[in-house]
Amino acid sequence: MTGSEIRETFLRYFERNGHRRVPSSPLVPQNDPTLLFTNAGMVQFKSLFLGEERRDYVRATTAQKCVRAGGKHNDLENVGRTARHHTFFEMLGNFSFGDYFKREAIGFAWELLTKDFGLDRSRMIATVYQDDDDAFALWKAVAGLPEDRVLRLGEKDNFWAMGDTGPCGPCSEVHFHQGDHLPCAEVDAGRACLGPACECDRWLEIWNLVFMQFNRDQSGTMTPLPRPSIDTGMGLERMAAVLQGKLSSFDTDLVRPLIVRVSDLAGKPYGAREDDDVSMRVVADHGRTTTFLIGDGVTPSNEWRGYVLRRIMRRAMRHGKMLGLTEPFLWRTVGWTIDVMRDAYPELAPQQARIEETVRSEEERFAETLDAGLRRIDEYFEAEGREGRGRVVDGRLLFKLYDTYGFPRDLAEDVFQDAGWRVSDETGAAWDAEMTAQRERARAHAGFGLTEGAEANAIYQRLSAELPRIDFVGYDTLTSPARVLAILKDGQRVREASEGDEVEMILDRTPAYAESGGQVGDTGTITGRAGRGDLVDTYYRGAKLIVHRVKVRAGGFHEDEDVAVAIETPRRLGLRQHHTGTHLLHAALRKVLGTHVAQAGSLVAPDHLRFDFSHGASVKDRELEDVQDLVNEQVVLNVPVERTEMDLEQALRSGAMALFGEKYGQRVSVVRIGEFSLELCGGTHLEQTGQLGLLKVETEGAVAAGVRRVEAVAGTAALETVARKEQALREAADLLKAAPLDVPQRLRKLLDGQRDLERQLAELEGKLARSRAEDLVGSAREVGGVAVITGRVDGLDPDGLRSVADMLRDRLGSGIVCVASVVGDKVNVVGAVTKDLVKKFHAGKLVQDVARAIGGAGGGRPDLAQAGGRDVARLDDALRLVDEYVRRAAG
Repeated sequence: MTGSEIRETFLRYFERNGHRRVPSSPLVPQNDPTLLFTNAGMVQFKSLFLGEERRDYVRATTAQKCVRAGGKHNDLENVGRTARHHTFFEMLGNFSFGDYFKREAIGFAWELLTKDFGLDRSRMIATVYQDDDDAFALWKAVAGLPEDRVLRLGEKDNFWAMGDTGPCGPCSEVHFHQGDHLPCAEVDAGRACLGPACECDRWLEIWNLVFMQFNRDQSGTMTPLPRPSIDTGMGLERMAAVLQGKLSSFDTDLVRPLIVRVSDLAGKPYGAREDDDVSMRVVADHGRTTTFLIGDGVTPSNEWRGYVLRRIMRRAMRHGKMLGLTEPFLWRTVGWTIDVMRDAYPELAPQQARIEETVRSEEERFAETLDAGLRRIDEYFEAEGREGRGRVVDGRLLFKLYDTYGFPRDLAEDVFQDAGWRVSDETGAAWDAEMTAQRERARAHAGFGLTEGAEANAIYQRLSAELPRIDFVGYDTLTSPARVLAILKDGQRVREASEGDEVEMILDRTPAYAESGGQVGDTGTITGRAGRGDLVDTYYRGAKLIVHRVKVRAGGFHEDEDVAVAIETPRRLGLRQHHTGTHLLHAALRKVLGTHVAQAGSLVAPDHLRFDFSHGASVKDRELEDVQDLVNEQVVLNVPVERTEMDLEQALRSGAMALFGEKYGQRVSVVRIGEFSLELCGGTHLEQTGQLGLLKVETEGAVAAGVRRVEAVAGTAALETVARKEQALREAADLLKAAPLDVPQRLRKLLDGQRDLERQLAELEGKLARSRAEDLVGSAREVGGVAVITGRVDGLDPDGLRSVADMLRDRLGSGIVCVASVVGDKVNVVGAVTKDLVKKFHAGKLVQDVARAIGGAGGGRPDLAQAGGRDVARLDDALRLVDEYVRRAAG
């Protein structure tokens, strides 16, 4: 059976048995911002197992795409070295939410394995939890297995828990015997193989049935669940290996086609050399993972999910380098992966170009770093010996590679470990010491004040613990009475402030919004009985301590006095307009570009907004217009903007978008804009979208690989922008003596005329170049048995100079040309060598000699190269060096 047939057979079997076929959820968990990637079939059903949600089915079956490459479940280091570990894999599963239990689950499993898949009963063994007498008896009664083929194992192997507390229960695994001909460390040591409990490959786990029947509390006490459930998982790649008679899942039709393509690209046969085989398997596996992760909206970055993706990609790039692949290659695995998986995951094909562009961009950016780092490691190996033989990797070297070349620590560790070196606590300690020393140097160089140092942070933490909870009232009012709880100056608690001081104040309540979530802090005034101050900024310190930076303008303030706080109203309105505009913009981008769009950063200021988002391709002008139109459509509809507080789990179940990697408290604020947008957000917003007035996109462009940035203005700022552009259009119209709407047509006409003049000029320059070339032909001379032409053709740009060099080379037929041109205070040099001489003479080396003499640099191909310099006075002497180079190279 093919992999696709196995997947479909599994799903259809459970559909026949009353299960709802549910599509795979994305690799980025939708309702769990704490989980790195979807790593099991049950992830999308977590709320059902916890009893927090009900659906119109109680039985489900899925083919779930999964990634295990970080956190608790991390198979990254084993990939390529074992027969069964993958970072990306598919998990086939059937689930019961309080419906059937152990008897039915075991019956379904056994029937599918033995009848639909046709596996040999005598080659399978079941394992159960040591105290699960029910499952032990059912395997005998339902499957007919004798007692010696139902093994009892401990909690480590056969007990499953969702976490330290919560739903849990025993599990039962089905293992398939692959053959006693496979090596086993126990047998090699003179002992018997441990069967399914052994670490060898003789027995392969093919299905895990989890019987979710208990709830474990913080004391460890387990009580029966009122509605026990079933969660099973079968690795598609493993089952494909069994049914296709392969000992490795890399040899199945799900992965082997990619390995064949990698082998062809590298020009090396698979199976000839183990190190090459490992690298081919790594590239194939990581190419699959990269394709699916980017397809689900993850982009390479230095944070959380993006960092894990980047690490996977860079690991594949390094193994490609080991195979001799010097040009970008990983992007090719995208198409190969889609060819294999398009039937099961048709959503990938429309994204192919975007995914390939993201991968290729990352490859090109990392290529130089990879080359420089590997060269430095090779130099270290030459000095210290390549074979590690258990020697400890020097953490100082790893830090230098990172600090100097940007070479990732984990990738460097991989290189050393592959050579037999060992990464130990000593390695980590040396790295940490170097990192600490660098931070101290940076801090000293920057001259940070005490308010940025450890003592000040300790004060903020202490105040957070000592002071009562600060009440933020800024959602409902812009003015509020308050009591001064603490006053700090330069990181020290001073208890009072006088005119001219700039201090930090902590109040018991405030209408001032502290900078967070991209929104800048509020400004305004603080007035007391004997003092007045400008509130110049508001921000967080310590554990959610709201700090007001105040410039005392008159009188003074002291702790425990009552004050009045007033927020600058027009500025706050601008912030509200731009924050609501950001939410509308985010939702519109997802509707126009796709749901892979995710926020990657933002700035909400009173007069503009900046929004960074994940997207691997440039945004077309038409798409940007559609986004802007969608936002302004919501503005015209004057949709209510509603803010509600709820528990985090409730908010996520409602479909509210969370920022991945952001840490949220138990209670969160949710902002809903009709049916258009729903996000977790604690910022300040409008009451109705109509208050936004207008949103105008100003710019859009790339800021990093796979990350785009939109800048926009809203409200009064948008109207001012439109007015400025209209004024500029009127001025342009006056200059062109045309109506404003005729400006584009008039400009096109002028530009067409200019291009025509430029074409005529280029023709004249070409004629001039040919004329000057003719003049130089007669100056050809023989040096070391080779025809050589050198000379100056001043006034030509590099393109014109190349034309002269090409013509002279053609006229010579066989020989060497070096011509130079002075334009202003800059010298351009072009060297050319005819094809018959490139094995002996190199144009790049020739122009380097000339360039050094005029204080410049250059290089290029053996047949054509160019250089530049600034020392015009030495140019004639520099051209005489051509003869010396020719004599030297001619021998």
